[in-house]
Amino acid sequence: MPGQGIVASYRPRFWMLVALVGVGAGLGGAALIELLRAIQHLAWSYRAGDFLDGVKRTSSGHRVLVLAIGGLVAGVGGALITWMLRRSGSGAAPGERRVGEVTEAIWLRGGRLPLLGSLARAVHSIVIVALGASLGREAAPQQTGAAVASALSDWARVPEWQRRLLVACGAGAGMAAVYNVPLGGALFALEVLLGTLTLPLVLPALATSLIATATAWIALPTAPTYAIPTYHVHAAQIVWAAVLGPIAGLAAIAWIRLIARAHALRPGGWLRVAAPIAVFTALGAIAIAYPQLLGNGKPVVQLALVGRLSVALLAVLLVLKPLVTAACLGSGAPGGLFTPTLAYGVLLGGLMGDAWTQIWPGAPLGSYAIIGGAAVLGASMQGPLAAVVLMLELTRHADALMVPILLAVVEATVLARVLGAPSIYSARISAGAGAGAGGDGAGDHAQAAAEGAGREFAGVVEPDARW
Repeated sequence: MPGQGIVASYRPRFWMLVALVGVGAGLGGAALIELLRAIQHLAWSYRAGDFLDGVKRTSSGHRVLVLAIGGLVAGVGGALITWMLRRSGSGAAPGERRVGEVTEAIWLRGGRLPLLGSLARAVHSIVIVALGASLGREAAPQQTGAAVASALSDWARVPEWQRRLLVACGAGAGMAAVYNVPLGGALFALEVLLGTLTLPLVLPALATSLIATATAWIALPTAPTYAIPTYHVHAAQIVWAAVLGPIAGLAAIAWIRLIARAHALRPGGWLRVAAPIAVFTALGAIAIAYPQLLGNGKPVVQLALVGRLSVALLAVLLVLKPLVTAACLGSGAPGGLFTPTLAYGVLLGGLMGDAWTQIWPGAPLGSYAIIGGAAVLGASMQGPLAAVVLMLELTRHADALMVPILLAVVEATVLARVLGAPSIYSARISAGAGAGAGGDGAGDHAQAAAEGAGREFAGVVEPDARW
């Protein structure tokens, strides 16, 4: 029977590891989100409801103070984790700042992550985001799932390619658990982190993500991340998507370059403590006028997807949100980029969609934000399938817009690829590797290793018979 050999070649012990990674990623993701909520409610003095509403009810001084504390936590916490890694021998001096990066572990370190150091970085990251850093919350559960997978791989002594597969699956499962996106998490692990989609890899990725998602239901809701109405397709959206695609591709390239530059400029020495304090305090001051800049951008995405942001605010946030996210990352603070990238895309789509409705009315403004978000996300991640599926799972009401979404995503991703743009994840690793090793040659080596990872996995047909 076709495919039977592929499935049968995975031994029961391998599937046991898949199940354990899924459970670990689900429990870890649920615990991190509970910690995020607890700190948000404490820091921003609200008991329930939306994070942005809680921030808006605070005074100007409160916002500056909380962000200053966040900067202190980012700087001092990062220094303490680095010291801990040095003491334990888990990190070498040239790569100490990158030892916890999941993408680097997969592409350059054979899927090896220090367990305690990675868990410490995950908690550090989620605390910073809860205190208002303009960074994504998904980095923490991804690191947790990946670290669990790495530790279990050490215990089971799996071959290196299986370790890398399990680490990628663990990272995708962590993302799936906190966003309730089992299929999107699996595709993120395969298409974005490993760069390939083949049956022997799809099955473990799907299993890990669905187990993690179901496990996280113990504490997390099963509702979609973003609540939107059902949008119906309109001719105006299809024509507009064809126009938007190249623009979204160019916007994604600019975003990738901005993030790569910020990542390469992360400070060392005493500036590692001082820089986050200065950057976060400045962010708190800007948030007096624009509280929407705080956090990972989830409230901004929600408002844009239902057309509840004014044109002026869309324009301001489109400029400021990428800049403050790059500043937070450049200060050395850990965090993710998924939701900030999505926010950038929906702001672009909402702003351009508003202009388009003046020419061709008839479609809701929120529908343009959905198309723009998917297009920028797909081009930035170099993962069109993952971007489309994630948008569908995050909203659960965007399937009617499939034609304009696919049109914009394909155009944007192809343009970004033709112009030589890497994904936003491999760009960070290339920049970090080049800076850490003291030359562009190291960065080129990192980029080549990242792009070669997918080809290596694509060549896998039969897993090691021992497993």
